[in-house]
Amino acid sequence: MQSDNQSISSLGQDSLDRAAIGENSEQFITFTLGEEEYGIDIMVVREIKGWAATTMIPNAPAHVRGVINLRGVIVPIFDLRARFGLGLTVPTSMHVVIILAAGSKTVGLLVDTVSDIISVNPKAIRPVPDMGMPMEDQFLEGLVAIENRMVTLVSIAGLFGKPGELTKRSFAGDVTTTKAA
Repeated sequence: MQSDNQSISSLGQDSLDRAAIGENSEQFITFTLGEEEYGIDIMVVREIKGWAATTMIPNAPAHVRGVINLRGVIVPIFDLRARFGLGLTVPTSMHVVIILAAGSKTVGLLVDTVSDIISVNPKAIRPVPDMGMPMEDQFLEGLVAIENRMVTLVSIAGLFGKPGELTKRSFAGDVTTTKAA
């Protein structure tokens, strides 16, 4: 990464226009955790920053790395690798924090790298197979096959929604809010 801050447009997407790629397509920023590629809705991404040390919060869960002061806003930083049960990230200068607007909250996700911006037809998004996980542990929104790779879409509502309430994709492109049983 050339600088601490990287705007979304610097990822080479200035020329993309929703009308040019289709009215119904959705855009996702893709990022990696190890060898796996994930995507997050571009509409919730506010900025992308290089890793910087955080201020620890006592008694916080292991996946909460601490907080940063981002232009006067205190932003909690979540280690997505740890949140997914893949162990704690040992951050280096190569790691990236994706700053998101999650409802009324501003949060940061610590990830390995930011890869790309992809445009996806909602009909191409496949449901995550039922693996018997409790509702509150379902952080994934869907799967997209792109060429020879699979991108797993992360659910912001699953990560940061109110307990007992999740936003689920209906796989006709619609998003609905449901109460957990």
